[in-house]
Amino acid sequence: MVIAVLSDIHGNLEAFQSVLADMDAQVPPPAEILSLGDNLGYGPDPEACVQLVRERGIHSVMGNHELGVARSKYRSWFNSQSREALQRTCELVSPETVDYIAGLPMALSKHDALFVHGLPPDSALKYLYELDSKQIQALFGTFNESIAFIGHTHELELVELEPDGIFRRPLVEGLHCLDRNTRYIVNIGAVGQPRDGDRRAKYVLWDTETWELQVRFIKYDVQTTVKKFKEAGMPQRYAERLL
Repeated sequence: MVIAVLSDIHGNLEAFQSVLADMDAQVPPPAEILSLGDNLGYGPDPEACVQLVRERGIHSVMGNHELGVARSKYRSWFNSQSREALQRTCELVSPETVDYIAGLPMALSKHDALFVHGLPPDSALKYLYELDSKQIQALFGTFNESIAFIGHTHELELVELEPDGIFRRPLVEGLHCLDRNTRYIVNIGAVGQPRDGDRRAKYVLWDTETWELQVRFIKYDVQTTVKKFKEAGMPQRYAERLL
């Protein structure tokens, strides 16, 4: 079956709604949707985005921003600018949403795939770009699944474990035919705060039978989102990153 995987919505309701509309337009639509976390944070609509995740029955793992909202001890991990946005996010979400977030798992294993925000096996805080090839090769030894889907960096990358080492390359828009005999780490980019030079929202469709991976880039109403930042009291720097 085909499943949809998305990450880093970051309170960007317009981007999230546009991605969901694109999913719904697929024939057939994906049988399941999974989120790699950071459904809130930075953006002006954290409550609405989390509520929409729940309404759509999307399975989600814990991102670093969920950790920061639900568990105050993690707030010191954020830099001063991110803490400012995190504090405002905490003020904009309901107690019910905080309770929901607190119950999210650190990782999910389904369809011979691992779904985690940062790095396998269950980190929401570590970044892929911090690791060299030798460290990434060792990382494959920390999980048993054939594929790990990750987010967190807001950039797209495909990492393959080859017999002679690690092969890393950018993950571009379009269809990719993965090899069932190869293990992968797939960094799927961001819906709501892309930082790859293309402001469109990103998500992937993965066929669990054929292993075809389709990378989708979706346009949305950026200007509406940007206008909301000031109204919500969110730091303007995160609105400027969308332009």
